[in-house]
Amino acid sequence: MDNKTLPTYFYFTIFKSYENGRPVYFLLTILVYFLIVLFNVTILLVVLKDKSLHEQPMYLLMCCLLFNSLYGSSALFPRLSADLLWTTHAISRPACFTQIFVIYTYGVSEYTVLTVMAYDRYAAICAPLQYHTIMTQRKTFLLIFCAYSWSFFCLSVAIYLSSRLPLCGNRIPRVYCSNWSVVRLSCVSTVANNIYGYFTSLTTLVMPVVFILFTYIRILIVCRKSTAEHRGKALQTCLPHIVSFVTYSFATFSDIAISRYEPGEIINTLALVISLEFIVIPPLLNPLMYGLNLPDIRRKILSMMISFKLGLSL
Repeated sequence: MDNKTLPTYFYFTIFKSYENGRPVYFLLTILVYFLIVLFNVTILLVVLKDKSLHEQPMYLLMCCLLFNSLYGSSALFPRLSADLLWTTHAISRPACFTQIFVIYTYGVSEYTVLTVMAYDRYAAICAPLQYHTIMTQRKTFLLIFCAYSWSFFCLSVAIYLSSRLPLCGNRIPRVYCSNWSVVRLSCVSTVANNIYGYFTSLTTLVMPVVFILFTYIRILIVCRKSTAEHRGKALQTCLPHIVSFVTYSFATFSDIAISRYEPGEIINTLALVISLEFIVIPPLLNPLMYGLNLPDIRRKILSMMISFKLGLSL
């Protein structure tokens, strides 16, 4: 394989359109990343400090979701902040593929963890008497391990296939490295990449969505036959998961749809906003939904705030 077809660096071209407002975008990026870290770390600390919470499957899975938000956003925001300050927006080949791996494993893990959370809610509401037998601590850890292992396996294969392609360019019209942006630079046929991409989409997007929808249909059927009090409690525990699932699904499918357009076919600003939604909105929204909606978390946060204020006043 000719080394000239394996560029040492890739260049982000979209930053040229935002040269005049770079300081503003830099401050906005830092603020968003700070809020993501603050919100997610706060909820994580609340749960991990309380043994009665982090031993429950629902809260343990919630921690996985919040940790995943920190993991994914760390691959975007530090690099994006630097690019907004630099005049040359180059990224090395290894760094580019590392960013692809982290961002995409974040994306796939979000769905796999949401799928396990849907199974947990299904067991808790549809089989409450058998719940502790179904969702044992060992089974919970096994499901978490499988959720992350599948994500890492799928993306490892995808990165391997993409890294072997000879490329006829090194310009990426996005603010971060994406697998499709690299694949479309290929000088040869990408049939194998496309087939594997469809397989990955089926197993990591379509199947989880179908399973989650199935669990909620079953939950709705059970709730219809239950008392108003039981329906209220079920809705309270399911609402954060439903919001997370709907928000993330919308953002993900929007990003997939817009990534198939050629550069210049749609408004750059629209493409930029949509491409960042799936890695900005869920990490900001998830801790707020779980922190404000679940009574146990809300009480612990209020207790921490009161203790902090008392400590300042002493």
